[in-house]
Amino acid sequence: MARRILVTSALPYANGPIHIGHLVEYIQTDIWVRFQNLFGNDCRYFCADDTHGTAIMISAQKNGVTEEEFIAKMSEEHQQDFAGFGIEFDNYGSTNSEENRVLCHEFWQSLRDADLVVEKDVHQLFDPEKKTFLADRFVRGTCPNCKSENQPGDNCSKCGAAYTPAELIDPKSTLSGATPELKTAKHLFVRLEQLHEFLNEWTQCGKHLQDEVANYLKGHFLDNPKEPELKDWDISRPGPYFGFEIPDSPGDYWYVWFDAPIGYIASTWQWCKKNGEELADWWKNPETEVHHFIGKDITYFHTLFWPGMLKTAGFTLPTKVHIHGFLTVDGKKMSKSDGTFVKAATYLKHLDPAYLRYYYATKLGPRLDDLDLNVKEFVEKVDADLRGKIVNLASRAAKFVEKTGLSEVYPEDGGLFEKGAKAGEEIAKAYEDCDLNKAMRLILELADAANPYIESNKPWELRKDPENAQKLQGVCTVGINLFRQIVVYLAPVLPKLAVDTGNLLNDPIVSWQQSQTPLTGTAVNKFEHLIQRVEIEKVHAMIEDSKEEAAAEAPAGASQADETATKFEDSAQPMVDEPMAEECTIDDFVKVDLRVARVLSAEEVPDARKLLKLTLGLGGDHRKQVFAGIKAAYKPEELVGRLVIMVANLKPRQMKFGLSEGMVCASGPGGEEVFLLSPDEGAKPGQRIH
Repeated sequence: MARRILVTSALPYANGPIHIGHLVEYIQTDIWVRFQNLFGNDCRYFCADDTHGTAIMISAQKNGVTEEEFIAKMSEEHQQDFAGFGIEFDNYGSTNSEENRVLCHEFWQSLRDADLVVEKDVHQLFDPEKKTFLADRFVRGTCPNCKSENQPGDNCSKCGAAYTPAELIDPKSTLSGATPELKTAKHLFVRLEQLHEFLNEWTQCGKHLQDEVANYLKGHFLDNPKEPELKDWDISRPGPYFGFEIPDSPGDYWYVWFDAPIGYIASTWQWCKKNGEELADWWKNPETEVHHFIGKDITYFHTLFWPGMLKTAGFTLPTKVHIHGFLTVDGKKMSKSDGTFVKAATYLKHLDPAYLRYYYATKLGPRLDDLDLNVKEFVEKVDADLRGKIVNLASRAAKFVEKTGLSEVYPEDGGLFEKGAKAGEEIAKAYEDCDLNKAMRLILELADAANPYIESNKPWELRKDPENAQKLQGVCTVGINLFRQIVVYLAPVLPKLAVDTGNLLNDPIVSWQQSQTPLTGTAVNKFEHLIQRVEIEKVHAMIEDSKEEAAAEAPAGASQADETATKFEDSAQPMVDEPMAEECTIDDFVKVDLRVARVLSAEEVPDARKLLKLTLGLGGDHRKQVFAGIKAAYKPEELVGRLVIMVANLKPRQMKFGLSEGMVCASGPGGEEVFLLSPDEGAKPGQRIH
């Protein structure tokens, strides 16, 4: 009997673009959903943009638009990025929808009815410069539990501890860099301790969580001798705040982490309305499985708060919460200055999304281990596996049976197809267990067994003698069937390859069962290249584009600073402004050689959206070439002859447009608001700034 399965991924925050770190989760989830549907289950995938909070409000103000306009544009961009990577949702909604508002009221009333809501005075951090209370994500400091530095205001990305911003050690406002002041305000809390017994049973039963997650929750929260009671959950924020106002507490708004997971249900409800389905069949039905896919940084919210809310409101509890690790690139955090902080849209400009889907699949296992994208391995593995072992089977056989089609009876193949059919059970279990790495290894073993068959029978030699026509057809029928069997197993990972293979053989791949029976007697269409070679030049171009984008978006004068991106953290949503950098000593500062320079020439850079190419004179014949992300602020002709201040001893960096030998100093947030720093009149090119 087919299973009814509802699947979600963590909702991407509507304050920034999708990048390759985010894509780990959405690709993983999409693969799992596609497998379930291919296997014959009724599996639906729901997601939405997480749209509320102070960060959205401030970003909208900066862009001169309403919050609704801002999140609508971001939703469009997010959905384009997901579609570009073949990630398909049954519905993609918004937490700012009317459905979500109605459901939030329902959940809130259930918490009230259960006497789980309490009002308390909260010592809340207040930015004395910006004159505003600070939302959690606008405070960074040292975790009070594990002492990790630069942690967000609600939970630690290192140890997972949840806390209030006021509990941070040495907090700083990310809006101004100021040290916040403590002020008192009324907040509403959910008394999570009242659900302790239920949460202990649910998390420790061995069904819903990975073992390491269950053990972590047990040791840190549910059975912690230092803190035997679960902390009350702060669920409100005072205005101004972009979100839903709490009906029985005017002027207060539900904290984003209250309405965000409810967005899973709201997105489902939107789909139900479009398709004549009942929401209760999906969220209040014991026969419906609910599977959440999330990153390990938001474990606390999805394994304690969320089950508690669902239980109280009478909704279906998660069948399984699948938690994955973070992405690193070449063993390090994604870095803007290294070009490894790659946006989804930037990747799609240069490379086939199938490469990343397959590479991630080879790295993802059922546990919480981080996965590393090694650029060299990425290129070599995709070429070796997809082109050299899999597609090569079809390319060496299909063209020889374009006129004859496949044999009417499947030929003897030494048991290869039967062996592959039997492997389907183990491959299916690996998919079910989210052990994609194992599934890919098992599939590659089939390719490794199939290729020697083609090599030993040499269809390219058989075609030379007309008397071998029947044998040639048989050999190619075997080769194509072994290829097709592998593609059926790979269809969740490489859906486009599955579609193209179905078109080649006039038999669409729609069921896992197609791997169990050979295809015979069908016409074969003209073979077209199914997977192109990974060009290392395009990988380098993508990295250079990412560097350029980061340089142009960074505060002026810091375009070549090493801005290291944090790992995928939905709970630590994007900052609008960065706090002040760490203090440096005078010895550090004197290493920077600031010089007066005259702009001798300035010109636009073809194919670069934000860069100008400057030739700077430092006196005599001493010149330097600099690429600066100031195109939106200055016309080239306005700069010629102007005195500027440059970092003259910055290590040169090879960009795809040429060598950049320094950096001009400027201030401002970027874009059109960049202001070059100039010395007073009388300064001469080459003079050092002291």
